[in-house]
Amino acid sequence: MSKTWGILMLSVVSAPSLAETELTHNLCGISMQTRAWQPLPGLELGTVDIKADDVELLGTQSAEFTGNVDINTVNMSLSAQTALIDKQRGLLNATGPITYRDTISQISSKGLNADLSNSEISLLGADYSLTDQQGKGGAEKLTVNDSGLVLMNASFTACPGQSPVWEIEADEINLSREEGWGETHNAILRILDTPVLYLPYFTFALDERRKSGLLKPNISSSDRYGIETITPYYWNIAPNFDATITPRYMSRKGLQLQTEFRYLTEQHEGLVGVEYLNKDDSEPTLDSRYMFHWQQRSYLGESWRANVDITNVSDDNYITDLDSNYANKTDTQLYRTGALTHLGETWRTDIKVQNFEVLGDHLESYTAIPQINFTQTAPWRIDNFDFTVSGEISHFTNDSAIIDQATRVHLEPKASFDYKQHAWSFLSEVSLLQTNYKQHGDLDGTQYSESVSRTIPKVRLYSQLNFERNTSSFIEDGIQTLEPQVQYLYTPNKDQSDIGLFDTTKLQDDYYGLFRDTRFSGVDRIAAANQFTLGATTRLFDKKQEEVFNFSAGQIFYLSDSSKPTEQGLNSDTNYNALFAAQTMLHWHRRWYLAGGIQYDTDGKQMVQSNVTLDYKGDNNQLVQLNHRYANDVSGNTIEQAGVFTSIPISDEWQFIASYHRDLENNRSIEILSGLQYESCCWAFQITGHRQIETDLNQSIGQEQATFDSSIGFNFVLKGLGSKSRYDAQKLLQQGIFGYRRPYFLSN
Repeated sequence: MSKTWGILMLSVVSAPSLAETELTHNLCGISMQTRAWQPLPGLELGTVDIKADDVELLGTQSAEFTGNVDINTVNMSLSAQTALIDKQRGLLNATGPITYRDTISQISSKGLNADLSNSEISLLGADYSLTDQQGKGGAEKLTVNDSGLVLMNASFTACPGQSPVWEIEADEINLSREEGWGETHNAILRILDTPVLYLPYFTFALDERRKSGLLKPNISSSDRYGIETITPYYWNIAPNFDATITPRYMSRKGLQLQTEFRYLTEQHEGLVGVEYLNKDDSEPTLDSRYMFHWQQRSYLGESWRANVDITNVSDDNYITDLDSNYANKTDTQLYRTGALTHLGETWRTDIKVQNFEVLGDHLESYTAIPQINFTQTAPWRIDNFDFTVSGEISHFTNDSAIIDQATRVHLEPKASFDYKQHAWSFLSEVSLLQTNYKQHGDLDGTQYSESVSRTIPKVRLYSQLNFERNTSSFIEDGIQTLEPQVQYLYTPNKDQSDIGLFDTTKLQDDYYGLFRDTRFSGVDRIAAANQFTLGATTRLFDKKQEEVFNFSAGQIFYLSDSSKPTEQGLNSDTNYNALFAAQTMLHWHRRWYLAGGIQYDTDGKQMVQSNVTLDYKGDNNQLVQLNHRYANDVSGNTIEQAGVFTSIPISDEWQFIASYHRDLENNRSIEILSGLQYESCCWAFQITGHRQIETDLNQSIGQEQATFDSSIGFNFVLKGLGSKSRYDAQKLLQQGIFGYRRPYFLSN
């Protein structure tokens, strides 16, 4: 018998789930999956469809249904043996066995009581499982209402099977759909059915909304830190403000407090991080140790932008000794920059305050207060010629330098002719570099002058050809390109020894650097040039238009001795008169990738730099990477290193990772990292062992007496308690000094 009661409306609230993993998580198979519920086709909102073997009307407002009762609304379905509906009072009572289903849950129960007028349903003796996400449990009483879900004398787990690895039992569990979080009262955490932790009160996230509370702790042990515990506390201050407060205890160093405050407004976004260690027990000669980091981006209307990036440390070895999220262990300088940018229709103006804190035993760098740069956003065009003007006004200070103050004014007008076609392009540029300096300090007996005016012209001619052909020699239905390039560059030689070095350094040599029109950053040094640069690139594309191979090679040829780098006296130790540069990429299979590059001095017959990386990326985090790097001059030292990264899936749940790097120049290991990871659908752990060379920025790179730090780390996670962490084995490989990177993202 079927009867539709059009005036009866049953409103069921869908409560959020505790679990965070997806329904079809590969590690859980089908044991934790509940078939998604769909409402009865054709059912209209506000109506209830009831089917039963028998129905007895009790007056005009009530009815009792018996035998295979099925009740359906657009929000839920209910199967029971008997059901009594009182339309006048809005009550529904059903007896079991009962199966209740909605969009996110399936519940088996002994009895059901519903107050339809208040949209509240109570189920007794309930066993529930979640549809959208992973999780199940039981409750003596389960209540669904407008605000969420309440479970009395309840349990929850994200583990499959009758004997879950972990389970929470609590007197009461409240899941608030409105607030996006849940809370437990008098909860006990059981692992392998053994009580391990009592929590009088515990809260956790149900969705992406944030809530204050303790985050996942980390425990490790190392020679440098001793026993180390990190216990972050997340503070959700407001929808656009939050903070993380992290006590970090190190048995050999002391208690460090790490704090990070994040903010977001209509015009500003940024963070402020402060790390503080009052007393380092392992370094009694040092005072308190700290790091300060401030990063902000501001959007001040349509035309104005502002940016702040400041990092400051108490001592040079803070990063290498204590580690930090705001800098890498290999960093040798820290940025302190504030910038205000105006974007006009014709001009872009950048006003900067800039300083670099050089770490280690080095001379202090200059501070730019301020540095004003202006460039044209659109050139003036006359016929086919473009005319632009750029320049800067900068003031530098450095109390520890011979020139303690300097003001620099630079103007660079340029005329260019640029012609481009699909098959070829041609660019000609004529520039005039006019720079004036006012330098102050104790300059008597030095080569520096108080006032310097320097005017240098520059001519650049550049052309490129583009050839293309179909080929099947190396790949089926492939396309090969050939892109030869030629450049002529002329800049007259001018003595610049009376000018200090304020923000200028030599740029890196590589293939693309061969075609630059300058060899130095900044304008304190303008290298003489009378040279041709020849180079070419060939590329190979498959039938899907994906690049599978490229090779580029080029060299600079000097037409006069005065234009050779070693004849100019500008950092002559790192200049080469015949620099050949090449780089290549080979991606012959979707899992294999080879990348490499060299810089070679053909005049001095010596290798300047080289790098090569071979990368294999399989399924299930399977990877192997071999790499080698060489540089003949890094702060006066030769660097040659070889390394390997590997991640091996032992099974669906087990993953092994390892990395090893060796210093071939000094014949010693630099870093050894190994780790083992287990991940099931409801819990995961990682254990890592790490041995790396300790870096002291006040000592030479090639120091013979190296000190190593050994550590063991352990991380244990119960999945399904609001954690959004992913357990990627590649993240373990990123914890070392070098850190794993796919060669796709490497750049010379």
